[in-house]
Amino acid sequence: MSNPVEFLSRGQRIFVGAASNEPLSLLQNLQTSGVPEELRFIQFPLGAMNSTDFTAFSNTASVETFFMTPTLAKASDTSRVFFKPMQMRWVYDYLLQNVDVALIQVARDRHGVLRLGPNTDFIGAVLGCATTVLAELNNCIVAPAGAPQIAPSQINYLYESEREIPEIPIPNIDEAAATIGALVADLINDGDCVQTGIGAIPAAILSRLDRKNDLGLHGGLIDDGGMALIKAGNVTGLRKPMDTGLHVTGIGLGTKALIDWLSETPEVVFRSANHTHEASAIAQLPNFVSINSAVEIDLFGQVNAEVAGGRQISGTGGSVDFMRAAKHSKGGKSIVALNATARGGSLSRIVPKVEMVTALRTDVDIVVTEYGVAELKHASNQERAEALINIAAPDFRDALKACL
Repeated sequence: MSNPVEFLSRGQRIFVGAASNEPLSLLQNLQTSGVPEELRFIQFPLGAMNSTDFTAFSNTASVETFFMTPTLAKASDTSRVFFKPMQMRWVYDYLLQNVDVALIQVARDRHGVLRLGPNTDFIGAVLGCATTVLAELNNCIVAPAGAPQIAPSQINYLYESEREIPEIPIPNIDEAAATIGALVADLINDGDCVQTGIGAIPAAILSRLDRKNDLGLHGGLIDDGGMALIKAGNVTGLRKPMDTGLHVTGIGLGTKALIDWLSETPEVVFRSANHTHEASAIAQLPNFVSINSAVEIDLFGQVNAEVAGGRQISGTGGSVDFMRAAKHSKGGKSIVALNATARGGSLSRIVPKVEMVTALRTDVDIVVTEYGVAELKHASNQERAEALINIAAPDFRDALKACL
């Protein structure tokens, strides 16, 4: 067969790699060629990087997504966009038996070995399930040295391209983010194993860990901030009893400098979500510190990380996996770090009750805003509310107190 579309047939379920590993050239070829009817695409996209509208592939194409993006929210036909609220760890298990075709991106490493990455979240599941694998070989990048190998025999069709992968620039850290970063950094001790996300607040936190020693990294992603700490020697992973001396991630997200560095750094090991987000694995890492963000948090300590103004704006993601896994880690803690306000200070992010519950009140140990730190782990309902009001923006505290 000379065209990848010839491998597709009506009604198939097609997994598509995402984040920094979306096979964009292969997808463009399929869309141009015309695909069979009633295909169901499956993807866990990242809004900052992935903008494929699968409903535009045909009048009957649909997409199953675990994370809402601006593109999917404004798709050609939103009735064919199906959002599934599912944590990343369980997305992996779901994909063990629900895929016919896998569309992935691969690259050669510095020694010419074919590897996956820089996103391996669900690859282990879909490669064991899909009967057909179509891969885009991107000759414009060098594969991460710590990404899993893939044998040519596992690939049914190899589509070669030369395409720069999208970059995520280093975030600008404003005054509020810098303050939050300093407060969270004070909660992290030498030897702790840290998990965080992307954005200004995670960047600010990582930038303030430059005085810590022998930190570990285990999480869903690594960015330029993580790279800087490894290069500076603050992150060594030497105190981790599991994956000792290694830095475990599922995705590389950042600048071209990060992707280039990953290609020559085998100590950064790419694993699937059944390891990165697995509670029994994280239980083997003492002092695991999970740091996540939120859209809003209420006076009970419940977290909404996915809905705003009645609209699904992201997804459940992996935050709850890490929050709950931290409970299994000896000395572990779950931190939620967020700005106290939104919309230029006109809206409080600490609210009487959240619009959607992403994480339970029992999942959160500590909440941090630019106004301080609220310790919730052993607090009563009244103490929780009071602690959260104390770190709300001053203009909103009286209204929040009136809700007690």
